[in-house]
Parts: sequence; structure tokens; C-alpha cells
Amino acid sequence: MGYLYDLCDDFISLLFPRLCLGCGDHLLRNEKLICTRCYISIPRTNFHLKSDNPVARLFWGRCHIEKAAAFSFYNRDSRIRKLIHQLKYKGEREIGFELGRIYAFSLKSSGFLDGIDLIIPVPLHPLKERKRGFNQSEIISRGISDVSGIRVDVNSLKRTGASDTQTRKSRYDRWTNVEGIFGMEDRGAVQGRHILLVDDVITTGSTVEACAEVLLRAENTVVCVVALAFAQV
Repeated sequence: MGYLYDLCDDFISLLFPRLCLGCGDHLLRNEKLICTRCYISIPRTNFHLKSDNPVARLFWGRCHIEKAAAFSFYNRDSRIRKLIHQLKYKGEREIGFELGRIYAFSLKSSGFLDGIDLIIPVPLHPLKERKRGFNQSEIISRGISDVSGIRVDVNSLKRTGASDTQTRKSRYDRWTNVEGIFGMEDRGAVQGRHILLVDDVITTGSTVEACAEVLLRAENTVVCVVALAFAQV
């Protein structure tokens, strides 16, 4: 029976080849979405193992983030950049979910997720989310939730205003660009909770900081931050 299944799988692959979203090569039978070579070549930061890391330092003296980390480095030719591009602009939602799962295994085994009550993705403006069809940070959050069992909350934190693209903006301009565009309708929903705030890419941390400041207005709330990638500037 297993032999027939493999035969059918091979035949379907000939008609509809499964390609790696990282490099475009054909996937082998046991590979899913990304090939083994791409999986291995994604440069891990291991920031979740160090409390003093470049992502955590972004928030020092700005807002109280308990812990912060990122899965990989967002460099010009990095695999993670190609994969995030496939997620955001090609609609490949599965890769966002899978990368969230991959990162969650590392976060969970290291104890980074200990005590987390709630996962909150950085929200998109409703018009932008409607145009794209999804929020990439929510897809990543769902992958983390699938491994950790921690609930995802997409209702408490809202984007109340639009912002220009952050690309090519200075650190100060990025901060002013997102100032005051996030809000909460019900602080009680996050009050006393330990929250994991999830983004796709962190550069200066301005967007995450704006979100965290809103969440921290709720009494006894603790915020940790993770992203799939860290873009060094």
C-alpha cells in the first residue's frame, strides 16, 4: 500500500512539481515547502538564548520589553528574505505558518515561551489586510501557536490609523510614522497577561515599540517580542 502511495505521489509530482520556495529547486518526497539545503542555510541568530542581544537592545531606554529575539538575519541575499517575500507578496501563507512552527520549537525548548499567556501579532491596517488577504504576522503567530498551544489574540490590539511604508526611512522617521496608530478597545483582555508580540521583520523596532506601549498601558502586563527576521541598519 505504501509503495502504491509513493508511486502516485511521484506521478503527481511529475505533473505538478513541488518547488522549494527558497531556491526554486524540486522538493524531495519528505521535504515540505523548503528544501533541506535551504532549511540548513537559513542563518539562525540564536538571540533567544541571550538576554543581551541586538534585538533586545533596540528597546533599552525606550519601553519595557521583557525579552526579545528574532529567528534569522534579514540580509540582501538571505534565504529568510526570499521566504518572507513569498509570504507577503506572493500569498504563500503556508511558509509563514511553517516558519512560525520551526521557530517555535527553538523558543519552546529554550524556555523562552515559559509563562506566555497570549500571542498577539502586530496588526495591519484593515484596508491593507483586506487588499493582501491576510496579516503575515498573524500567520506566523498561528505557526507558533500550533507548536506551543498558546492562544492567538487578534482582537485586543488594533491599528487605528494608516502609515507610510517604513522602507528607507530613518530611525526617527520610522518612530514618528507609527506614533499613535495603534489602540486597544478593552484593556481588561490583556490585563495581567504575559504577551508574546509577533512581527515578521524588525529593523529599528519602532512598530513593535508603538504596539508594546499600548499593551503596557494595561495593568500588570508583560510584553516579550519575537520576529522571523532582524534587519540590521
